[in-house]
Amino acid sequence: MSNHQRNRTVQQAATSLAPTGVLAAAKEFFARHSGVYSAFPEKEGPVHLTLRGQGGEEIAIGVADAPGGTAVTASTYMFDQQVARFLASLPPASADASA
Repeated sequence: MSNHQRNRTVQQAATSLAPTGVLAAAKEFFARHSGVYSAFPEKEGPVHLTLRGQGGEEIAIGVADAPGGTAVTASTYMFDQQVARFLASLPPASADASA
């Protein structure tokens, strides 16, 4: 797989939510979808969540403390649009906390 193709499957965002809040929001967001775009927790820990969707599609989400909030990294092969929507739904990180 080329670097260009691999880069398209990884998305990142920064949010003011705590890491546990991000993971809880991901579980709720992906369970809300019906049909082929729903995904449900398969594995989780304090800083990661793996969801499994239609046809075995996997969504992996990792969180880490960052200035102004939490850094979020998500990876998937087929749910790129849904992951982008989830990341866009998160409140942005605080801009003044990095000062």
